[in-house]
Amino acid sequence: MSTEKPLEPLRTSIWLEEPEPDNAFAAASAHCHGYDVYGEMLGRARWVEMLYLLLRGDVPARAQADALESLAVALANAGPRDAAVHAAMSSGVGGSPAAASLMAALAVGAGQYGGAREVFLAMEGWSSCGTSAAAWRDRQDALVAAPIGVWPACEHVPGFDPNTTRASLPVAQTLHHLAGFGCGTALPWLVEHLDAMQTLAGCGLAMTGVAAAALHDLGFTADEGEMMFLMLRLPGAAAHAIEQRRKGHRQFPFFSLELINGPNGAKDHG
Repeated sequence: MSTEKPLEPLRTSIWLEEPEPDNAFAAASAHCHGYDVYGEMLGRARWVEMLYLLLRGDVPARAQADALESLAVALANAGPRDAAVHAAMSSGVGGSPAAASLMAALAVGAGQYGGAREVFLAMEGWSSCGTSAAAWRDRQDALVAAPIGVWPACEHVPGFDPNTTRASLPVAQTLHHLAGFGCGTALPWLVEHLDAMQTLAGCGLAMTGVAAAALHDLGFTADEGEMMFLMLRLPGAAAHAIEQRRKGHRQFPFFSLELINGPNGAKDHG
């Protein structure tokens, strides 16, 4: 009779792994919040459903999964104008490893200016203010007066772009499309009150604001939304880093700049 002790499963509140009978370091089965990943979900579940299950602990409804997939498409590539993508491109053109390019994108895209922390703050706003314009006005004043801690003071209203007075066409298109899924109240209310909110903020709605409202409507907490935003923006950073590594520094796209007062008092072009 064997006296060997049976191998114990590896268990967290998210994940359960039953080990192979003869190898404690390999899983015979894996369950995510009770769902058999390789025996039941593989081939049936969508990627966004797996993301939702991991973070929220439940399977999304069809409309929720469709909305999250549309949000993933909208966020997949912010383009070379975006600071996080630009950071990945700079890493790639310098010949850095793949992980370094993604870490550059994550580091630059994690902050309060067009980054994941801005989404976090905007989602906190939806949790505390809901669809009350007066509450949003009070919160805006409180953010400006908040003491500086780990994060610096906000220099603009989270979810809005201080460089514009109205939402760009892609931002508006994404807002209206996501509102059509009817997954919550934030997006439809934002569509209806967009002009008023932009006037209150003194600037135009940004993609971070749309993402924050969408993630709130999908039931994510601010912590979960911050993580989701970071992940969903990585594909574009990866693609541009690879492209730039192949093209080299001579074909690196730069903005055309005009300095009104150059060193000699004349216009300089860059």
